[in-house]
Amino acid sequence: MFRNIFMILCGGSFGLIAAGGVFTVFISVGLIPRFEGKTHTGADYTIYETMVCLGAIGGCIVSVFHGYCELGNFISRHHILPDQTWLIIAKVLLILFGLFAGMFEGCFAIAIAEMLNTIPIFARRVGFRHGLGIAILMIALGKLAGSLFYFSQRIFLYGGL
Repeated sequence: MFRNIFMILCGGSFGLIAAGGVFTVFISVGLIPRFEGKTHTGADYTIYETMVCLGAIGGCIVSVFHGYCELGNFISRHHILPDQTWLIIAKVLLILFGLFAGMFEGCFAIAIAEMLNTIPIFARRVGFRHGLGIAILMIALGKLAGSLFYFSQRIFLYGGL
């Protein structure tokens, strides 16, 4: 009994510490204020903060209790929707999730790069005067191409080439 309580306390504490670290990084790079500034919705900052927290909590729940979060298996097993309809809905949801997750990761990477001032330093050293936006776009397209190759060739199954 004591061991179970100890494990619950340790697991909860470690989770809070990890979540605090993630939110500290978000705050230090100014990710949420950047989203507010770009979308001109600064008055709704509590919505952004709430969505980030709910996303983190949802991600934790899905990663820990993944056996209970398999919506596709539940729908297939109970015949709630026809299989073909569910496959189309699942593909659309997967595409939307990938799009939004990619946008978030891209914004996060750019925010970290700007926080470290790597892009302005690189631009000054190389002598960029114009076209910095195009260079950043090319970096993003390169990451996109690499990701598409990685997943289309199923490299993730083998751990490398």
